[in-house]
Amino acid sequence: MSAGKILVVDDDPQIRRVMKATLVGHGYEVVEARTGEDALEVFPREMPNLVLLDMNMPGIDGLETCRALRLGSEIPVIILSVRNTEKDKVAALDAGADDYVTKPFGIEELLARIRAALRRSPSSPEGGPRGYSASDLEIDFDTRRVHANGRDVRLTPKEFEMLRFLVAHSGRPVTHREILQAVWGPDYGDEPEYLRVFVNQLRKKIEANPGKPKYILTEPWVGYRFAGGA
Repeated sequence: MSAGKILVVDDDPQIRRVMKATLVGHGYEVVEARTGEDALEVFPREMPNLVLLDMNMPGIDGLETCRALRLGSEIPVIILSVRNTEKDKVAALDAGADDYVTKPFGIEELLARIRAALRRSPSSPEGGPRGYSASDLEIDFDTRRVHANGRDVRLTPKEFEMLRFLVAHSGRPVTHREILQAVWGPDYGDEPEYLRVFVNQLRKKIEANPGKPKYILTEPWVGYRFAGGA
């Protein structure tokens, strides 16, 4: 039985061959695409469980491809890149990526990131809150529906998982490490730039005034707190 279908998008045929051999050897089914354009054509036909997407490609680059994928899908996207600056990581996460892996990388690290991306949120509906209700914010965690400030809001999978974790711990500060390990997995903890991007995106979507948030508050030097509208 396949561990899942992965779409590998990279214009280097040697990298694609190595990635395919490695992933198939670990039980994954692999579909290949050379460019962003190819990926957008292949994606709806193959419906992979995860996309490994090179950031630097001719034509539509990885960021544009990621944004296009995000318009119609919530499947995990992991960006692969030789760039290692926080600015590049933030740009990738801002485009809708779930994770960012810097080349060259060890295969065990990549496999761990893939497993983490494919895992369901640890805050499952059975063990977490069923919902949240206030005058300007309605969240139904079972149906994954969010209604904020008079309109329905569409969250990415990671945004939704982060919001559920914060609501589950409403009223108390949760540390950066707690959030990272709950939402991304136990191998995470030193990626605060991830949280900045996702918190900013969540605030834009659910806060009436993202610059003066009512719900998702920053706890300086610690992490974040869901205030419950207090």
